[in-house]
Amino acid sequence: VHESIDHPHVRSDLCLITKGQPFRGRVYSHRRRNNRQVTSPVSAATISASLRREVLVFFEGIERFRQRLAAGETLCGISIYVTDPQVTEAVADSVDFLWIDLEHAAMGIEAMRGHLLAARSRRCPVVVRTASSDIASIKPILDAGAPGIVVPQVTSAAEVQHVVDACRYPPQGKRGFGPFTPTDYGRQEEGYVERANDAVFVAVMIECVEAVDAIDEIVAIDGLDSIVIGPMDLSGSLGVLGQADHPDVVGRMEKAIGAARAKGLPVGSGMPADPAFAARQAARGIQWMQVGVDLAYLTSGVDATMRSLGDALGTD
Repeated sequence: VHESIDHPHVRSDLCLITKGQPFRGRVYSHRRRNNRQVTSPVSAATISASLRREVLVFFEGIERFRQRLAAGETLCGISIYVTDPQVTEAVADSVDFLWIDLEHAAMGIEAMRGHLLAARSRRCPVVVRTASSDIASIKPILDAGAPGIVVPQVTSAAEVQHVVDACRYPPQGKRGFGPFTPTDYGRQEEGYVERANDAVFVAVMIECVEAVDAIDEIVAIDGLDSIVIGPMDLSGSLGVLGQADHPDVVGRMEKAIGAARAKGLPVGSGMPADPAFAARQAARGIQWMQVGVDLAYLTSGVDATMRSLGDALGTD
């Protein structure tokens, strides 16, 4: 059932598959003319054209994400580790964005694509954290329809330039052309390149000493949309792993945040599900936050419920 076909003669609850029979190119809509009910055919081409107008919802969520950042809002989302896209369906309406993790989660492109489809069905902004900055890692993620990426562990401006180039088609970049999925399987190529180049959201993670040292050159790169602070890995890079509030870590974070904001770039941060730390990061200038992961919310919810049940029932 497609709920938003834009044709005056097609009811919004049009069913393309009825009584188990596949749609074969012609349906009939009902309307009233001069107080008489009239049945008229609607061609498959008309329906297809209407459906194609929905194709570029690939970018709808990320464009709304950009607009909210530009308006100065603070946005919170969670990281997706579980491969089942039903998780995305379940939580999409409760968060400002979703962060699909291909760096740390045991997830491949096929599972990621399921999450993208689920997020799109909920009009939820989504970014994908890649496994690396390698073009072979970035290309299939974008070609599967990811509207934004977050690239971890960058160390230099040259590496960030490579990432930006890999995310945009010529002449703005060097991305190879193979976006079968986001062009409605080849039906909607006209205007796609320009829209994709404008809409794709490109962020890199600042989570090592080398990246902080190169931050002025990194944030000056045209086409970079955001940086994301990685407090845990940054603390490890400084020899104080796990101490995200250590003065040396805070000093490096504030240096990176200040450089990005001076260039007008919104700054994100990864973090555990810790509201107090989130408040401290917001006070430092962090605007979008990946707060915890789906599995952690699952375990904490189960643990808390079991403890409450134990207290109520008087069991251990």
